[in-house]
Amino acid sequence: MRDTVRRHLGKVVAGTAIAVASTAAMIAITLPGSAGADETGGGNAGSQTGQQAGQGQGQDGAAVAPGVVEQAPAEGDKGTGSDPLTDDEIQRVEQIAVNQQLFNASEDVEGERGPQRLSVDLAEPEADQADATDPPRRADVTFYDYRDDTLVTKTVDLDTGKVVQTGEQRGVQPPPSRAENIEAAALLIADPLGAGLKADYKDAIGKELTSPDQLSLSGGIYRATEGAQPAALDKCGEHRCVRLFTKVKNGSWIDTRNLVIDLSARKVADLGR
Repeated sequence: MRDTVRRHLGKVVAGTAIAVASTAAMIAITLPGSAGADETGGGNAGSQTGQQAGQGQGQDGAAVAPGVVEQAPAEGDKGTGSDPLTDDEIQRVEQIAVNQQLFNASEDVEGERGPQRLSVDLAEPEADQADATDPPRRADVTFYDYRDDTLVTKTVDLDTGKVVQTGEQRGVQPPPSRAENIEAAALLIADPLGAGLKADYKDAIGKELTSPDQLSLSGGIYRATEGAQPAALDKCGEHRCVRLFTKVKNGSWIDTRNLVIDLSARKVADLGR
């Protein structure tokens, strides 16, 4: 995407793998194949935590009722031992992990009330329980709070239905969830720097690109390296910044490697500028 090939900012590229740079130091990685283009980190991370019926203000600006956290559902289908978490267990621990205080004091990737859910995983047994025949079954629930760029992890005991441990970290950036990749694409499409992506999409299939739903998306976290990127991206790492790998559904990759979306600041920057 240098000036010599800058017909559009995003150049359509063929094939199922392209070497891309994942940090300002230009560490090479390989794009996923087309079969996994819609699969991103965080499992079912597109779901919203807690009941989002009320968010203080709707998308159209109309006032709505304050949001509330749903009561945890009945236990439902349960796994045993080291079995993967069931869908019922995932739903239950998510709702146990987000109390009213966390829900009201946090923001998701769209700036709405409630933390952004990233992942739910079966927790490793404690060191003194590793050899137990029936160790407690626990789940680690990971959220990102965009209000203050904090990674929040809560461990829920599935037997007691209680949070047994809470941790907060800053500067720790797990892979983006599907919901975050979708929001990053929406910001890119709406930004002037997304003009090349839209032009190449139209060249590829003859239609206007207006929504992330028209693309297969995956993404990686971008971290700033001192002096190696535009000043607009210097906080990446402290902020949650994503580099998207975009693909026409059932078609070609579109090269957007030079574009980084700062989800915390809701801005797009070009590494080549």
